Order: sequence, then C-alpha cells, then structure tokens
Amino acid sequence: MRVTHRRVATVVLALAVLPSALLGCGIVGDDEKPAEKPGRAPAEEAAAKSRERVQAYLDAMTAKDVAAGRSQLCAALHQSFDASATGPNGDFADHFQVPQAEIVDVRAGGLGQQVSASVSVTVGSRKVTRALLFTVTRDGADWCIAGEAPGGNTPEPAATP
Repeated sequence: MRVTHRRVATVVLALAVLPSALLGCGIVGDDEKPAEKPGRAPAEEAAAKSRERVQAYLDAMTAKDVAAGRSQLCAALHQSFDASATGPNGDFADHFQVPQAEIVDVRAGGLGQQVSASVSVTVGSRKVTRALLFTVTRDGADWCIAGEAPGGNTPEPAATP
C-alpha cells in the first residue's frame, strides 16, 4: 500500500513540476527568438561593443590616461590593474610610448569576444610591435575587458560575394 502511495505522490509531483521545468528550458511557451530576449545581444552588437571597449583602452594607453584605461576593465581586474598599470612593465608605464595601436581582428570566443590588437611600443630609440589579445565580456548591461594576454588572432579573410 505504501509503495502505491509513493508512486502516486511521485507522479503527481512530477506532473506539477514538469510544466515549470519545460517553460524554464524554453521548450514550452516563450516563442521569442534568442536574439530578441532581453539581455542577449546579436553578434554584430557584441563585436561592435567589444571593439569600442578595446579601442578606448588603446586610446587611453596612447594618451597615458590611467583612469580612462581602468574604466574599460571589468571590476574584477581593477585591483590588479591598479597594482601593475604604471609599474615597470605595465601598459601605462612612463618610459613606454605607444605611437601606434590598432585592432586587427574581432571574433567570438569561448569566454566572450576576442579582440586582437597590434601595439607598437617605443622605449628610447627602440621600437617593438606586439600582438595582444583582449577578452571582452558582458557584465550586466555593459561590456568590459575581462582579460589581456600576449598573442592574438590573424584577421579572418574577407568573405567573397
């Protein structure tokens, strides 16, 4: 007798929870397309916002504007940025000059948008060009730089019509 009551209770519970679970998974109801849901950006918007953030950071680096550079970063990076940005190897070090910095590629990555940049740095009479890879993610309603690493992607070939 107890086994029967448990089965009935389990079936009733499953039937009560199933519509909520299906609705949460998007299987039932909500016929909107994913790009139309609030909080989700189309690929073009993600690429444009990522490019804007990295360009603002590169401009700040060129101008030696530490506050402007910091404002492009996600909050989780602020403390490490404050500790290293103007240090001997920091992006905003006094002895570095950045005569040229350009974005060469933007593409979707596993952790957000990947923005590749080529940055020329001069120290005295010596000039070096380095590739940097920025990871840009969405943080709430805004976009921010979540990471910077050496390297980058080569530009994807243009599509032919």
